[in-house]
Amino acid sequence: MIGSGVSIVGAGMVPFGERFEASYEDLLLDAWDALLAGTDGRVDPDRIEAAWLSTALGGLIRREAVTGASLADPLGFHPRPVTRVENACAGGSDAVRNAAFAVAAGAYDLVLVLGVEKMRDLPTRASLIAQRGTMSHLWWHPRGATSPYLFGQHATTMMAEGRITREDMARVSVKNHDHGRLNPNAFMRKPVSVEQVLAAPPVCEPLTVLDCCPTTDGAAAVLLCRSELAGRFTDAPVELVASGLATDTMYSHTKPVFGAQEAPTRAAADAYKMAGIGPSDVDVAELHDCFTVAELLAYEDLGFCERGASAAWLASGAPALGGSLPCNPSGGLLSKGHPIGATGVAQLCEVFWQLRGEAGDRQVDGASIGLTHNVGGNGQVCCVNIARRG
Repeated sequence: MIGSGVSIVGAGMVPFGERFEASYEDLLLDAWDALLAGTDGRVDPDRIEAAWLSTALGGLIRREAVTGASLADPLGFHPRPVTRVENACAGGSDAVRNAAFAVAAGAYDLVLVLGVEKMRDLPTRASLIAQRGTMSHLWWHPRGATSPYLFGQHATTMMAEGRITREDMARVSVKNHDHGRLNPNAFMRKPVSVEQVLAAPPVCEPLTVLDCCPTTDGAAAVLLCRSELAGRFTDAPVELVASGLATDTMYSHTKPVFGAQEAPTRAAADAYKMAGIGPSDVDVAELHDCFTVAELLAYEDLGFCERGASAAWLASGAPALGGSLPCNPSGGLLSKGHPIGATGVAQLCEVFWQLRGEAGDRQVDGASIGLTHNVGGNGQVCCVNIARRG
């Protein structure tokens, strides 16, 4: 378990979507206000000793330096320390990991983690061009390799091996949009059918628009404290018991296989060991379904089913609400959206609410252990966090 004990005592997020009416700072402040509103006045903001800010594309899209001051200024947090974390799409969960370890080490009693991204101020094509500015320009680098292309490699491999079909991927989208319609914070809240997913405009074979998460604005926040102090801030704390982080090669041509991801597999194994549990002990999971095939990969990488059995496990109903291990009751990235720096924090918000029985119509009955799985790049980095009801 994580050191001397770290608990989550507050969570808040804004509705994800095309938030043209809100600035980066508006989203940040609204998530902060939502967090404080959920603590019923039991948290004095002045008692928060440090903060971690997760944001990925600020310097590329906003065209300005993004530092800890980007959080400290709007919140009036000076002169307290704020650390900015950027670890691709896994930055939110990694910010939680770093904050938790600082608390466990005894450096702080109460800390804030806030993730925020403003992605829709640029058109999708311009956003992709900005993102490509982060890629290496070495002669052997696959220039122009977008995320749909990279995950399409996994999809075509798994299809060629007979492990999944095009319809299996579509069923992931159907499930998560069905969950997302129950979440007032989700971006895409309309149900879809297998036929609609298959007939949607193509993005990169075999993925269509409805196989891909939407470009999204959003922000989310959590409060962490030493577990022995949690009762001061809430009557229903959730303990953060494990955090595993692992990396893998960045480039497609150096990957030993497609259809499996080493970083999530290793991060999950480390988190399970730290928590003293196995995959079968997890009651609810928030998975990084940036593409439909990514969720099928996650089932296997996390040990929820055997290698090659993800399609059958999905068809059994196990990862749907009412199943044995509901995955993405929030709607996941496919429905809730994917504001990169906020995603991992929002996943933990959902687990926090699920373990406290506060998830409303999407509540997983009796959930006591929750897991978040947050992947960066094409499986280049993954952070797996595990929480337990206090």
